[in-house]
Amino acid sequence: MSEIRGFSGLQVAAFESRMAEEMSRLISRYGGQPLVAPALREIPLQHNPEALAFGEQLLAGACDMVILLTGAGAGTLFEVLQTRYPTDRILAALARIALVARGPKPVAALKALGLTPAITVPEPNTWRDLLHTLDADRPLRGLRIAVQEYGVSNGALLRGLRERGAEVTRVPVYRWALPEDVGPLRAVLTRIQAGEVDVLLITNAAQVEHVMQLLAQEGHAQSFRQALARMLVASIGPTASERLRAHGWPVDLEPSRPKMGTLVKESSEQAGTTLARKRST
Repeated sequence: MSEIRGFSGLQVAAFESRMAEEMSRLISRYGGQPLVAPALREIPLQHNPEALAFGEQLLAGACDMVILLTGAGAGTLFEVLQTRYPTDRILAALARIALVARGPKPVAALKALGLTPAITVPEPNTWRDLLHTLDADRPLRGLRIAVQEYGVSNGALLRGLRERGAEVTRVPVYRWALPEDVGPLRAVLTRIQAGEVDVLLITNAAQVEHVMQLLAQEGHAQSFRQALARMLVASIGPTASERLRAHGWPVDLEPSRPKMGTLVKESSEQAGTTLARKRST
């Protein structure tokens, strides 16, 4: 396959961790110079006390609804529960309660277990969409709701559920940390602040939190925001965009599909026009 030259040699940064090599290849394929440094370190909670406590509640019949926010998190939660409880008991208990899937990935995770969600949240699958869908389906007052989390906790969602009278339990199944070696990330942030980077690709809301954490420690948050004003900043989807805007970052592009390949491709197609517009003001 011939190389696609959409970025035309632009410097393209990303904070991808697990799929860093694939991200670099995609940027290169579309003609960019990749600057990929991880902003996240994934820490599985194999002995997660919150998940195991949820399992106790579930099997005791003390849970009315489970909200599954991510497919990966739903699968990990099930694996954690299997370390203590028989699979047939877990599945039977889940089948007795209302399962809420925030989009297609949790639906697929449930399908793999032979389960079907009672409620599916339509695109763009934000926490607001989730609350609107629940409001249209049933009253939440008095319901005991467990919220499966995978990454950054969504305080707005939890507050919204509690404001509707639900008894809410957080069930985190892993947590994020900064990489043990933040040198590569710091180097990319320095180049962005120096005006040496043209495009920034965000694929996870937690990346934003960690970048801001590091910038705040060093007193560079404002200079970083100023640098972003002359760059194309592309977000994988609404959840990440919400975190970008909350920290005063621009969102110049969301891809037509929330996929990494689509993000890179469409960013390469719009980079020239977007940069010319932003840098002319």
